Amino acid sequence: MNAHYAVVIPSYNSGALLVPTVLGALAFWPDVFVVIDGSTDGSESGLADFKADHAGLRVVRCRRNAGKGRAVRTGAEQASRAGFTHILTMDADGQHPAGHIMRLIEASQRQPDAMILGKPIFGPEAPRLRVWGRLGSNSCAWIESGGAVADSLFGFRIYPVASLLAVLRKSLFMRGFDFDPEVAVRLCWAGVPAVNLAVPVRYLSRGEGGISHFRYGRDNLRLTFMHLRLGLCWLLRCAHETLRQTARRTRGRNRGSRYGGSDTP
Repeated sequence: MNAHYAVVIPSYNSGALLVPTVLGALAFWPDVFVVIDGSTDGSESGLADFKADHAGLRVVRCRRNAGKGRAVRTGAEQASRAGFTHILTMDADGQHPAGHIMRLIEASQRQPDAMILGKPIFGPEAPRLRVWGRLGSNSCAWIESGGAVADSLFGFRIYPVASLLAVLRKSLFMRGFDFDPEVAVRLCWAGVPAVNLAVPVRYLSRGEGGISHFRYGRDNLRLTFMHLRLGLCWLLRCAHETLRQTARRTRGRNRGSRYGGSDTP
């Protein structure tokens, strides 16, 4: 398989962090899609100054804010049409380390059918509420994925584009902050292997321009609803698999009895 990679950076009102994040990605990889998800702060205007020097920089503008999941899907569709087979997603807020782009790509090249999932190493500046608050979602995703997904909320990842789009097109959900955990679980259910790779994450203070669009009440409710849906699907999958195995064992015993098999000496 000839794998071709592009970086996809979804951005919504990322402020002054967007341009250095994009330039950081371009320093390590030449093909970068920036998806402006209905931003109103003009943060993307500074990118025009660098397009002449970076032929692989593409800026895609969405007219209205539709959420991270929708922005990643837009970037994946654009990348697919341009001939890319894999996308590496990273946030526009400076948290994800551009210097580790090659580590993820090299891991993907060794196993191109897999998704490469960043597993965050938190520094001392990371808010304890954010670090401990993700344990619930991570525990649920770990169970739902059969232990394959180590961290469900970290968006520094590589996806095989065809598998990603196939899963997204089957779902009415995965549009906002529910995107990262749900898409990882559903890709596992679709048979895509998961490779977890530890990488550092940096939380910037407000003084450093740090921005978060996560709303604890609204988005935790969305995540809770998502895991209720996934949990129900997981239970149904387990029940179906149990019934399938039981039916297979029954057929095996019936075949044995027809051909003279016996459990008695």
